[in-house]
Amino acid sequence: MGMFDFLSSTKRPTASTPVLAKQEVLAKLGALNRPTVPYHIINGADEKADMIAEWKIVDAQWYEIFAKAGLSKVFRIYLKLDEGTKEVRAMDREYSVAWSAGIPKLTVAVTAFKGQMQSIEFGKGYVFTEKLEMGVVYNYRFDTREIKKPIQDAVTSCGWTYKGVAFGKL
Repeated sequence: MGMFDFLSSTKRPTASTPVLAKQEVLAKLGALNRPTVPYHIINGADEKADMIAEWKIVDAQWYEIFAKAGLSKVFRIYLKLDEGTKEVRAMDREYSVAWSAGIPKLTVAVTAFKGQMQSIEFGKGYVFTEKLEMGVVYNYRFDTREIKKPIQDAVTSCGWTYKGVAFGKL
């Protein structure tokens, strides 16, 4: 391990981890989808990736939470599996969110960020209750690690390496 490995977004499996086939890695990543998590992992074939992980910002169950949070930017992780090197290459892309009547519309951010990023957005909203006391209406925290860490753990548990890429080919 090098002196600056903690800065890297590359996560490697332990030496004793059995190496699984590509289809098993895809299945393990797909199994991360649950109704209770604020992200989902979808097929990325239309965008030249194997899978895409993103906040559930367009999911009716979740977009009200994201709207109340006033989220203006979201990101997606594009995942490409390389069976030859047993690597899952990951590239983050940032999108701007415009809210129209509470419905989100995603557009590529003007800055067109592409690479590796980490962001945390959080806040609280208050309102007076029936007893004229302040009450919390919503309390949120959207941390990119909530998406990345489960993916990295799933990948490395399959004996593969998770490699964040900022430049070049996904």
